Amino acid sequence: ENSPIRILWQRMVSSAYSWHNYGNSTIGARADLENVPIERLQAFYKKYYQPDNAVLLVAGKIEPEATLQKIADTFGKIPRPTRKLFATYTKEPTQDGERFVELRRTGDVQVVGAVYHMPPGTHEEYPAAAVLDELLTSQPSGRLYKALVEPQLASSVFSFTPALAEGGNMIIMAQVREERSLDSARVAMLAALDKFKQNPPSPEEVERARKKILKNLELGLNNSDRLGREMSEYIAQGDWRLYFLFRDNVEKVTPEDVIAVAEKYLVPSNRTVGMFIPTDDPVRAEIPDAPDVAALVEGYKGREAVAEGEAFDPSPANIDKRTMSTALSGGMELALLPKETRGNTVVGQMTFRFGDEQSLKGKSTAASMAASLLDKGVAGMDRQAIEDRLDELKARVRIGGGSRSLSVRFETENENVPEVLELITKMLKTPTFPQEEFDKLKESRLASIEANLSEPMALAQQKLQRSLKPYKKDDVRYSMTFEEQIEAINQTTLADVKQFYQDFYGAQDATVSIVGDFDDKAAKNLLESELNDWKAQKSYRRIADKYVPSKAVNEKIETPDKANAAFFAGINLPINQDHPDYAALVIGNHMLGGGFLNSRLATRIRQEEGLSYGVGSFMSADPIDKDGIFGAYAIYAPENAAALEKAFREEIDKVRTEGFSADELEAARTGWLQDQNVSRSQDNRLSGMLNNNLYLDRSMQWSQDLEDKIKKLTPAQVNAAMKKYVRPDQLVIVKAGDFARVEKESKP
Repeated sequence: ENSPIRILWQRMVSSAYSWHNYGNSTIGARADLENVPIERLQAFYKKYYQPDNAVLLVAGKIEPEATLQKIADTFGKIPRPTRKLFATYTKEPTQDGERFVELRRTGDVQVVGAVYHMPPGTHEEYPAAAVLDELLTSQPSGRLYKALVEPQLASSVFSFTPALAEGGNMIIMAQVREERSLDSARVAMLAALDKFKQNPPSPEEVERARKKILKNLELGLNNSDRLGREMSEYIAQGDWRLYFLFRDNVEKVTPEDVIAVAEKYLVPSNRTVGMFIPTDDPVRAEIPDAPDVAALVEGYKGREAVAEGEAFDPSPANIDKRTMSTALSGGMELALLPKETRGNTVVGQMTFRFGDEQSLKGKSTAASMAASLLDKGVAGMDRQAIEDRLDELKARVRIGGGSRSLSVRFETENENVPEVLELITKMLKTPTFPQEEFDKLKESRLASIEANLSEPMALAQQKLQRSLKPYKKDDVRYSMTFEEQIEAINQTTLADVKQFYQDFYGAQDATVSIVGDFDDKAAKNLLESELNDWKAQKSYRRIADKYVPSKAVNEKIETPDKANAAFFAGINLPINQDHPDYAALVIGNHMLGGGFLNSRLATRIRQEEGLSYGVGSFMSADPIDKDGIFGAYAIYAPENAAALEKAFREEIDKVRTEGFSADELEAARTGWLQDQNVSRSQDNRLSGMLNNNLYLDRSMQWSQDLEDKIKKLTPAQVNAAMKKYVRPDQLVIVKAGDFARVEKESKP
């Protein structure tokens, strides 16, 4: 309800559908949620939450026979229901004219969008529709990206064409800064869409879009977590094999197929955007019915299975045993863990640290913008060429950075590791910093920040951070207000960005971790040859984080016309990760709010009293400096503000006076330890752990020691630590919401 994009999306879709439930938000209407009788919920549950209406999917390194037996032993006990479920029968009538939605609400960024009805995900035309979606808004080659973002009519544009069981839709959205003309953006968007038929896509455009879709599908096969979620979407359409059928059909999409879909569906009478226009000769798009899924997949034979990988033991001792840790002569440190993985995948993380407290003063914005421009152009390659090369290599590369460090994360398959690393080193060592990309980046960031100027969650979180960490304005650790961020972006020039790169970028203080099916010696040699002699002009010195005792504050921020409110609370802690009380605070926070639905805060505030949708707590501590934080958050209706704060304070008091029971501690300990084991079995997380360990001169034994400490904790130790550090007299509380409206409505 607070997001202009999401609420406009919802309004457009609800206007596009007259009868079908695809026009309704899945979360439901607020009045229904508040007033539904418990008997209706119970009846709904008993009718639909039954084995004949469910599909169970298990993905991962499993033993099929043993897994099937466990499933039979548990779910097999549930009797087959006697009631019958009716198939859905509502069919959306053909749209017969352009529709318009105007949304007026408080906000700081404008949005324009369009919705077109599209065929079901199982229909033969859908793969071409998916390719059309990709080539419309992909960056930087998309038709709408070039028509709107490059001339700065809009700051960003995206589209979404979900594969649905019945007639679906394509949603296109563009974000426009307040000082830009929304009407100009709308005209440019619709003109580009209407002229698509006269300017058909080239074979290269279609091939690029197909490669992007196929890359993501193939990478999805290599991760059991993603694979499970992806399969569930195709199960919802009718059958899990539709995933592979869609992949096969995308490979066959031609420019003629894309043109045919555009001509059929990208017509004014089939869209919802701005106004109704009568016409004597209407052009309408008939949406086909979904085909018979059983007939569609009958006899389908898949391709060869992807490599399953080894049954890897994620214990800290085994990880240490399997990891090669070394340092290059230039200063870069490496942690390389070769192992067999599903789909022969390889993931890695590079972290480059730079500067010191003095040299980085006033350079936060230039630093973050330099990181964002590294993949926008390198010697001999523009942004599109880089994107195309990543698609060819079936690789994802994510680059991000702030005022003190740069992070590069990558994922690919084993045979492409050398070429991916070579491409990453090009991004690092030969960026061209194109002026047009810098201008687009500024526009995008300004739009994003301006969107937060009236957003309760963003405002409350920012205020909490600034209250807990009150650094001086020129300090690199200083947290800028949104207004200060806007000013800093407007004042930063491309010359500032280039100078920051020249002064601070180098590999002598970098750490690199790689996990997966790769040749560790070849990777080491490549990194040594490419980055060992790459030196930063300014030296790196770690900037310490300082503990400052919290001063109790209870502040309220007004955000008019926002349906949801935000609650944040926090307190600084004089501890680091090696502190004797750290383990007790970790598990104490898990029981209070970090364990989400099983925690004290969620049970009281969310489940029992229904005061908020999201609620929880968090705790972190610096690995080195004695500077930590405990905090809590909640998302709620403004009228529940007083009741929510009262419940929060009462739960804090109960922890301090009554503490946690032995049963609570044992349940939390079991769940927390399982979470750690799962995290180490996920290669992307494991890569991050190894990278962090290099910087801290740790091995995985540190993680084992922490687990051993938590295994030995008693309720008395946990309760003593929580009482000592979670002090109500030092809590900083910030609330943001439309409280004035609530107060006005409550008056007689």
